[in-house]
Parts: sequence; structure tokens; C-alpha cells
Amino acid sequence: MSHEDIIKKLIAHYKLEPLRFEGGQFTQTYKSEELFKRQHLPERYSSNRAHGTAIIYLLTSDPDSFSSLLKLATDEIYHFYLGDPIQLLLLLPDGTSERVILGPNILNGQHVQYVVQKGTWQGSRLLPGGQYALLGCTMAPGFELEDFTPGQREELCNLYPQEAELVIQLTRANTK
Repeated sequence: MSHEDIIKKLIAHYKLEPLRFEGGQFTQTYKSEELFKRQHLPERYSSNRAHGTAIIYLLTSDPDSFSSLLKLATDEIYHFYLGDPIQLLLLLPDGTSERVILGPNILNGQHVQYVVQKGTWQGSRLLPGGQYALLGCTMAPGFELEDFTPGQREELCNLYPQEAELVIQLTRANTK
């Protein structure tokens, strides 16, 4: 079966849809019915939150299929399921950066699970030559759009000049 056929089958099987603002395709697979009340959450949250959320996420070799740099109010746990490795760029609050590879080759430094700490700029894409990657992301408390801050290309290039080339690749020119 070709990569294109696998991608089509994954999209149909999971009923994946484009992920606005970020890129890639996703479906939410879980959202807890139970809520944390706002008064029991840290101040960074402005409303109630589900106890947890989970999504399935697909990146492909399409040039526009990448996860734009973003920052979240909650830790996010990535899970690598199948396909080709992705590179996760992390821009830390202290001005440093890290590059993490999510993929199946765990004995050579790749990760099948990785936690991105809240407040860290994060973006990802397939490694060159890759065709697709199927991932999962889990958050607790659960994700709400108001917790999402999109990365601004010029600002992030100025704050992280050591990663400017990758920041340009992981941001969309029209992000405001």
C-alpha cells in the first residue's frame, strides 16, 4: 500500500479535519465530562476546564502540513503512534531551545512519548524525506482554544536568533 493510500485511510478512519491556526489534521478523541472549576485552577486559566482532553494528529509531507509554533497554558504530552519521525522545536522561556525527535527508533534517541512544559513555544514537522506521522496529544486540564497563543515569526526570530531558520519554517507568514 502506498503512503498516499495509508494517509487517505487514516484520514477516513479517524475522520480527521484540518487543524485551524496550527496545521496538520486532527480529531478530538476524548474530552472529560467532569470539569475543574475555575476557582480550583491556577490563575492562568480564565474559565472551567475538562479534567483532560486527547487528540489524534496527522502530519504529512504536504509543504503546508506542519505544526506552527504555539504556546499553551498546560503541559502537553505527545505520543508517537506510527509513520516517520518528526522534529519538535522547543523554544524555552529562558531563551534556550531544544530539538526533540519523536519516532519509533527509541534505542537511538527518538521518543515515543514526550512532555512539552506549559509556556514553551513548540512547533513540529516531519523530518526531511518523511511521508506521514500519526501522533496523539494529551492534556490535563483539558485544552481550550483560549489557552492557545500562536507564534509570531518576527518576534520569535528576535527572541531566539539561534533558531531563526527553523522558526521561519514553523510559522505562517500571515499569523497575527
